[in-house]
Amino acid sequence: MEMVITTSSALWFLPFAIPIAIWVAWSDMKFMKIPNMAVMALLAVFLGVGLIALPFDVYTWRLLHLVVILAIGFVFSAIGSLGAGDAKFAAAMAPFVAWGDAATMAYLLSAVIIAALITHRLFQRSKKVRNLTPNWKSWDNKDFPMGLALGGTLIAYLTLGVIYGA
Repeated sequence: MEMVITTSSALWFLPFAIPIAIWVAWSDMKFMKIPNMAVMALLAVFLGVGLIALPFDVYTWRLLHLVVILAIGFVFSAIGSLGAGDAKFAAAMAPFVAWGDAATMAYLLSAVIIAALITHRLFQRSKKVRNLTPNWKSWDNKDFPMGLALGGTLIAYLTLGVIYGA
């Protein structure tokens, strides 16, 4: 498996993306909200680190990914299929993804959503986990905290980029 993202750029982005992705997953499970500050932090990572990690022409084209995914996300949010925080975070994630990896990212996102949903639902039924995490809104909410899957997908994509990148 070879990916279009370069190992070098994945290595640059990964250490900055991990804490933000974990923050998003935690916040969405605890509060059922993705903080705008987390979205802005991820965008700031791309804007700053991207200047070092990517050639300038690639960097500027990747910003278009943000615009396209934001527009798509807002449509899904408007029809009630996706939370606004999820749409904004997905848009902030988009510039990290090389265009040639779009299909890989779609498959990866699908797999992580399934794994995160199963894991969340199992933990939701665990008294031990619930006792360790009292008052987490996602335990009693019918909606799934998509930030768990989005954050996990970003970490997985960049990790795979480190291993299989061009």
